[in-house]
Amino acid sequence: MGRGEDNIVLKKSMDFAVRIVKLYKYLRDEKLESVLSKQLLRCGTSVGANLNEAQEAVSQKEFEAKVYIALKEARESEYWLKLLYLTDYLNHDEYDSINADCTAILKLLVSITKSLRSK
Repeated sequence: MGRGEDNIVLKKSMDFAVRIVKLYKYLRDEKLESVLSKQLLRCGTSVGANLNEAQEAVSQKEFEAKVYIALKEARESEYWLKLLYLTDYLNHDEYDSINADCTAILKLLVSITKSLRSK
């Protein structure tokens, strides 16, 4: 994972966080749901936060730990999105759209963590 503004996973995680915040506001205001969506808000925005922290890691071990935490937060986001869909807070199109972003981030982070482990 390269460092800097041109990093695709950093950009995707920021875009995902923006979508998560907007989804949280929609679920809270339109669907009157605040418990599940708050869980999603926490983990969905944490992905990018951890990746940004990794950029300033003082050691390779710290860098790897932050990237792995980001992966775990993305996995948790996937869970809450699916639960919101299965409980009819998200329709099929809404779920498919944001879940595709989550899946793309997950694929990148799985690839990055595999690469880091093999070093």
